[in-house]
Amino acid sequence: MGMKVMDHSTHHLGTTHDHAAPAGGHAHGATWATAMKATLHCLTGCAIGEILGMVIGTALMWGNVPTMALAIALAFVFGYSFTLFAVVRAGVSLKAAVKVALAADTVSIAVMELVDNGIIALTPGAMDAHLADGLFWYALLGGFAVAFAVTTPVNKWMIGRGKGHAVVHAHH
Repeated sequence: MGMKVMDHSTHHLGTTHDHAAPAGGHAHGATWATAMKATLHCLTGCAIGEILGMVIGTALMWGNVPTMALAIALAFVFGYSFTLFAVVRAGVSLKAAVKVALAADTVSIAVMELVDNGIIALTPGAMDAHLADGLFWYALLGGFAVAFAVTTPVNKWMIGRGKGHAVVHAHH
C-alpha cells in the first residue's frame, strides 16, 4: 500500500509493541495498561473538544442543545485529530490516515461522549450551570472519570480483537 513503517520512537501513545495476532485470532497487546493508554488518548481529545465547545457555546450564549452539539462535534474532531496527526507523521497518506483514525477512534469517542454527556445531563442543575460554577466543572470532570472507567474495558475488548486502537498499531 506504500505505507512507511513507523519509527517506534515517534509513537506518542507509549503502548506495548507486541501486536502480532496469535493462532486464536486475538491481537497481543490487549492488556489493561494498553487499553488505559488508548482510553487516555481518546479522553484527551474528547476533553479538549468538549471543554472548548462548552466555552464557545456559553460565551455565545447558546442554549444547552446547540452548546452540547458543538462540544460533542469538537470532541470527535480533536479525538480523531490526535490519531490522524500521529499516523500521518508515521508516513501514512492523509486519505489512509483518515480511515485509520475513523476505525481506531469512532467507538471509543462515541462511548466516551455518550457516558460523559449522559452524566452531565443527569446531574441536577449541571445543564444550567455556568463556567464559573463549581457544579459545571464537577459534573464535567466527573463525567470524564466515569466515561474513562466505562470506555477502558470497551477499548480492551476491541484491541484484543484487532479493532479500535489496534488498527493504529498495524501501521508500525
